[in-house]
Amino acid sequence: MNDRGTWENAVAWLVSQPDKRELVLGSYFDAPLEDAALRYWKSAEWEAVRKWAPMPPGEALDVGAGNGIATFALARDGWRVTAVEPDSSNTVGAGAIKSLMGSVQLPVNLIREFGEAIPVDSGSMDLVIARQVLHHARDLSQLCRELVRVLKPGGTLITLRDHVISSREQLPQFLAAHPLHAIYGGECAYPLRTYREALKGAGLTITRVVRPFDSVVNYAPYTRNDLRRIISARSRPSFTACLWDVVLRSDRVLDIVLRALSRIDRKPGRLYSFVCHKSATTQAL
Repeated sequence: MNDRGTWENAVAWLVSQPDKRELVLGSYFDAPLEDAALRYWKSAEWEAVRKWAPMPPGEALDVGAGNGIATFALARDGWRVTAVEPDSSNTVGAGAIKSLMGSVQLPVNLIREFGEAIPVDSGSMDLVIARQVLHHARDLSQLCRELVRVLKPGGTLITLRDHVISSREQLPQFLAAHPLHAIYGGECAYPLRTYREALKGAGLTITRVVRPFDSVVNYAPYTRNDLRRIISARSRPSFTACLWDVVLRSDRVLDIVLRALSRIDRKPGRLYSFVCHKSATTQAL
């Protein structure tokens, strides 16, 4: 941790920690990148995202593409992909995307730029994916306006796994608990209303607000069975706990419990996702 200040250094430190192996795998930072990207494409998270995307596949933009796992997944699904990533890193940035897409022989248009100013034509994209991006925005409102600009009328924006806080007072608590923020200082989180206002203010209709336990998209790498075990384990060791073990085997009961947990969850940095649409009558700027 002597060499501080970049996302690449932060991820390199994380990968070097033997006790962080599960977090590395869950974040798709493991090597080789081709295997990590293929695992993401096959994941329950991407299976859920695929159901929210429009069909048939057309033009897609992966903004804040990182090491390219969503770029890879889109391309494997038949999308014509433009990846936007400002970091040049060969392990977590544009260099990694270029190497990955070359090794698997999938085409991608790679652009090194921030999401607030994307050098692509207005109204050119059927789908925009922003995975763990909005909470990193230098200007959240401008980023959302830019994502709307590049969408075709009727196009879809899917934002994934953004950190939410209940109030600004929770932000220091979230940052202190984040495993990498102390190394590179690039994390942030916003209240839920801030995300909603930015998306709506940019001209989008939010058609789906995905709360922390509404979908595997947010609680991955945990599975539904993992959540069953965690809920049961946190029950008191009594007849009630034994009853929970039986009752939670029902998917319907588990769904009710997870919805309730989503409503009451106030953990700093909890994850939310959004599915949004641009009006079909909106004219490109």
